Amino acid sequence: MIPCPQQIDRIMCVMDGAFDPVYGEAWTRKQIADALALPNTHALVIDSAGRELDGETPGQAAGFVLTRHAADEEELLLIAVLPDCRNKGLASILIDRLFHHARDRGTDKIFLEMRRGNPALHLYRKKGFGPIGERPDYYLMADGSRIDAITFGRTI
Repeated sequence: MIPCPQQIDRIMCVMDGAFDPVYGEAWTRKQIADALALPNTHALVIDSAGRELDGETPGQAAGFVLTRHAADEEELLLIAVLPDCRNKGLASILIDRLFHHARDRGTDKIFLEMRRGNPALHLYRKKGFGPIGERPDYYLMADGSRIDAITFGRTI
């Protein structure tokens, strides 16, 4: 499957504005394009009103979620909302839509991994995710220090 260049542009616009370079969490354009070229990777992009933007729908992206589906499980790879659009419920909309689309794909469980101290923790807990594992010193910071990764899961 060939990824839509406009969707990649939208994802990169949000990525560039949403991820703090200190944590090294942002993906490159090539990583996004390569992931979306796989048939089991899915992106959902929304505008500031929470409307889904496909490759042909006009509009400016405010947030996105990227997932990978396998068997009856889905992994939330990335979720991001532009700083100017935060605290308006867009991340919650993205997760709710992820649940809907994932169910349509036959998903029973969704997993995600985040760095310890990520402010998104409150959102994940609110959406029913619970911790299921930990990877000590998993993420490498820009300054060379390391942060633990925490794995969360949720049945849908």
